[in-house]
Amino acid sequence: MRNLLVTLFALVLAPAVHAIAPYIAADPLPPGELPALMTQVEQKLRADGLTVLARHLPKGLKEQGSVIVTDRGMLDAIRAAGGPAIVAAAIRVGVRTDGSVSYTNPDYWGRAYLRTHFDAALPAVRSLRTRLAHALGAGAAFGGDVPEADLASYHYMFGMERIDSARNELNSFAGFDEAVRTVRENLAKGVGRTAAVYEVLMPEAQLAVFGVAMNDPDTGESWWVGKIGPENVAALPYELYVVGNKAYALYGRYRIALSWPALGMGQFMRIARAPDLIHQTMGRLAGVPAP
Repeated sequence: MRNLLVTLFALVLAPAVHAIAPYIAADPLPPGELPALMTQVEQKLRADGLTVLARHLPKGLKEQGSVIVTDRGMLDAIRAAGGPAIVAAAIRVGVRTDGSVSYTNPDYWGRAYLRTHFDAALPAVRSLRTRLAHALGAGAAFGGDVPEADLASYHYMFGMERIDSARNELNSFAGFDEAVRTVRENLAKGVGRTAAVYEVLMPEAQLAVFGVAMNDPDTGESWWVGKIGPENVAALPYELYVVGNKAYALYGRYRIALSWPALGMGQFMRIARAPDLIHQTMGRLAGVPAP
């Protein structure tokens, strides 16, 4: 009987043992102005071999922003994986005026976005994790726990979208170049009150990803992030991506839930309109007429 109870107890604890969180707290900096804090973070990241792409300063969220970097090893792994794995190209570091710094957990996002290619990418993931920890520190993981085994096919609840949902598709084009050109031109115009944050192009693999600032005060980041909590600022910015001749954006019920997995349904209901509004905005960038 005692052995049976021990076995049952171990089975109950097993999911928690293998759970993983989306963000890692870095060593804090002294409080200060956001641009100066971001400069310090960028210097540390460059010193450990990461390439700084951009800063994201969300309109209406004045006390937080993110630094976006890439890593050569991860880009090689993404190129080999193809498809929606391109969204993993941006490694995001959240910075707040109170001096707190956090960054996306390579294990969490790698499992979610690389899926069946994650094992092949493990050397790159481990190298990235080590260098982020060396550059910024490695404190507690936070943001909610998801079982490792669930991340490759993650969905918030039954019936909701996954990373490969058909609902992610925005528009199709004659070819990859036309898709990229359309998105670039519309970002340059600020269609839907958006702005470009970063882009990563892999033309030889027909892959591209664009970081998008959504600046409309009624439908953009300041509205929905403000309601569910800016502590997960390393979730931003949202992205639009191109695979072959098609443009996509991860549907909000997947992308927001993956970024804020600890939130309950009641909290998500406060931004129930956000997934459709985000999708409409991304659709306009991909050349879909406004509804």
